[in-house]
Amino acid sequence: MHSITLTQALLLTLMAIIVGVDFWLEAFFLFRPIIVGTLTGLILGDVHTGLIAGGLTELAFAGLTPAGGTQPPNPILAGLMTTVIAFTTGVDPKTALGLALPFSFLMQYIILFYYSTFSFFMAKADKYAEEANIKGLAKINILTTSIVALSYGIIVFLSVYVAQDLMKTIVQSMPAWLAHGFEVAGGMLPAVGFGMLLRVMMRAEYTPYFIIGFFIASFLPFSNLLPVAVIGAALALYEYFRMKEQPVALNNDVATKGEDYSEGI
Repeated sequence: MHSITLTQALLLTLMAIIVGVDFWLEAFFLFRPIIVGTLTGLILGDVHTGLIAGGLTELAFAGLTPAGGTQPPNPILAGLMTTVIAFTTGVDPKTALGLALPFSFLMQYIILFYYSTFSFFMAKADKYAEEANIKGLAKINILTTSIVALSYGIIVFLSVYVAQDLMKTIVQSMPAWLAHGFEVAGGMLPAVGFGMLLRVMMRAEYTPYFIIGFFIASFLPFSNLLPVAVIGAALALYEYFRMKEQPVALNNDVATKGEDYSEGI
């Protein structure tokens, strides 16, 4: 087990503010758990744990995407706290993922609360828009974004620094069966997240690629998944260029056959 120093906590707070603003604006997608987990591990001096925790969390959150006013569990707090809990308590990252979910839910509800309360600014924003008051609109955007950023900073600092001893005590006092339950749940979440992603993206014509990938990953003796990723990239490029040529072929076909205007259409 390790302890988080004040300097590390402040760096994590700063990182949370930056990626929190990125999540609010959906600008560079730095808020993805794989990035957040890796950066957290880098700050804590344990990149290996950060990569594993971030990768697990990324899979779990792969199919969870904000849509309109709906907000999934917060990926930033999930990736960050999974890494922090694994680092500070020494538990398996799968167990840490299950333990990190309450922090993710907390930030989810805070963001949903802001979605509702920030609607009070809309009347003022409409007025500024009618007046072409760019400075007024900028002030509203800066104010609301600053509130969100400050919230991320406060929640993360309290979670990783102030409450770290409490987290250690809770984890140490958990019975073995409960800890194992969190580990099993954390191990299942990546499969659930990937399944949700497949439910959206899976199409019948892509089934052969899915079978090929599953066979390669499951039965061929690779020391890591890099060869699988390379093969997947090659197949993706093949599919991309194949689909890119289809409109050209269709246009050529129309140009060759011509069109029938005998009906006046």
